[in-house]
Parts: sequence; C-alpha cells; structure tokens
Amino acid sequence: MNNGETKYIAAAVQTAPVFLNKDETIGKVISLIEETSAEGASLIVFPEAMVPGYPYWPKDLGSIEGRKLVIDAYTELHANSVEIPDDDTEKLCMAAKKAGSYVIIGVNEKEGGTLYNTILYIDSSGEVLGKHRKLMSIDSEKCIWANGGAEDLRVFETEIGNLGGFFCYEHHLTLAKYAMYQKGEQIHAGLWAGHGFVKPTMDFASRQYAFEGQVFVIASSGYINESMIPDSFPLKKNTLWDFPGGSGIINPRGEYIAGPVYDHEDIVYAEIDTNLILRAKAAIDSTGHFSRPDILRLEINERDTSVESEDKIGSLQESIDKLNTRIMSLEDKLES
Repeated sequence: MNNGETKYIAAAVQTAPVFLNKDETIGKVISLIEETSAEGASLIVFPEAMVPGYPYWPKDLGSIEGRKLVIDAYTELHANSVEIPDDDTEKLCMAAKKAGSYVIIGVNEKEGGTLYNTILYIDSSGEVLGKHRKLMSIDSEKCIWANGGAEDLRVFETEIGNLGGFFCYEHHLTLAKYAMYQKGEQIHAGLWAGHGFVKPTMDFASRQYAFEGQVFVIASSGYINESMIPDSFPLKKNTLWDFPGGSGIINPRGEYIAGPVYDHEDIVYAEIDTNLILRAKAAIDSTGHFSRPDILRLEINERDTSVESEDKIGSLQESIDKLNTRIMSLEDKLES
C-alpha cells in the first residue's frame, strides 16, 4: 500500500480540445492544469485523445472522394499529434511541475507514420512517469490507431498511490483488468471520448472497475458539440456530434463521490482517501483472500516478442540455407 499521502484532492476534467489544433489544445490544457491546481488538486485527469482530439468522424464514406477526405483528416490528425518525449510533452511536464500536481492525459502519439492512442503520465516534479498505449481499439478506431503490447500494462508507484489507467472499452478486457489489480493499482484513470451511445456503459464499467478492484476511479470524459468544429473541417456534416461526456470520481465500493456530469464542460473534484481501499478489501480483496489462487491464475506474456520474432526468422533462414546447400549437393551428384 502507498506510504505517502493518504488524503488529497483529485480532479476529473471534462472538456473539449481545440479541434485538431495541437498548439491551442495544449495551451488550453495548461490553463486547466493551473485552474485545477489552484483548487488544490494533486491529481488531474484529462480525457481520451485530448491532444489534439478524438477521431470522431466516419472512416469510410463509400466513395473515392470520401476516401480522400478521410485520409486528409488522418493526415491532419497525425500532423497535430505528439511524440513522447518532444517539445509538446515538455510543455505539459513544465505545467505539471509548476502546479506540483500529477497529470494523466490522453494524447495521439505518433511513431513514424503510425498513430497510437496513448495515456501519458506526468509526476508532480514534471517528469514523464511512463505511458500506456491502448491495447485494443474498437470497430472504426482500428482505422486510426495501432495496438499496444504487454509493456503497456503499467502501474506506477507514487507518493499519492499506485496509478494506472485504461481507455474506454479496455474496461471490458477482463484479464487486462485483473492484471492491473494484480500489479497493485490503487488509483485508476478511466479516459473516455464521451460518445452518447456509450453513456450507460461508461457508468457501469467505471463503477464495476472500482468495486471489482477495490480502487478509486477517476473517470474523465471528452465533451464536444458541432459548434466547436470549424466549418473548414470537410467531414463536419458527415459526423453525428453526440458526445455528452460523463465524468466522475468513484470510491472503492463503486459509489460516486463526485459527478457524473453531462452535456457541458466541467471539472469535478473529490477527496481521495487511500485508507478506504483497505476498508473495501476487508470485504473483497480481488487479488488476495477473494481470489482463489489455488484454482485460478493469470499469466502475462511480457516476453520481448520483437526479439522472439527475430530469433524465429534467423532460425528459419538457417534452415533455408541448409536446404539450399543440400539441393546444390544433390544437383552436383546428378550432374556427375
């Protein structure tokens, strides 16, 4: 258990990006960090894909011209995404340091021509704790983001508790949830894009996660409406802008202690008392006395699959070389 602060204020920020504008969105985030820290927040959580926005638009319009517009949107999203680390993430780190607060934020992370949906963790001294790339995207998100790996199942030990986080429907990856509990997660950041059709799911998934793992959940959701989208965005009229949000803070018994809030930008605050985690575990300890490790066990594949693949390729090439040598030998014998 955490041996540092047992009580502090956390903030779940429900807000919209400056749509597909990295610089202005980061400026907005920095202002919100200043605002929430002035209210005493030691932990500040921002929504999924906050920088520079979630790809709300359709990924296929069923025409050649439509395909061009979709690729144009991807190209603009990529141009306004961040690398970790870079000058953009350094601005966020400096804001966290100035505030003396932990910051957890969703970003579009680029690596070459590939994008990842990434949670960036920054500590109160302005250092990057690490990141989490979304393990599995749903339906049309697969057209935008690549998948993370076992190394993205991360829990960070800090003075305010053991921090972890998931995006959206990752909260339905049953074994991944248990992996986080097993790694000692105490404070969970749930980052959502705020879809209207996900509204009930976000509620029960967040509460279940808290109750099942005996953790606090800081659920931060995006909120955006059509008036926030510039008319210059070519897919504006092809998109249903139904993103009401649903941010809140939930205790380890699965009860809201702040929020949820819908249909506007807002910040919700609540006191986190990590002693309540132990009180919840007195009844149900999902990785302890309530887990039955004598009959159930979770194994996490944390091997370096890239090295493993290189070894397999090397072994295959060696077999091919031996086969070619054997064929050449047989051909020589036939000729003689």
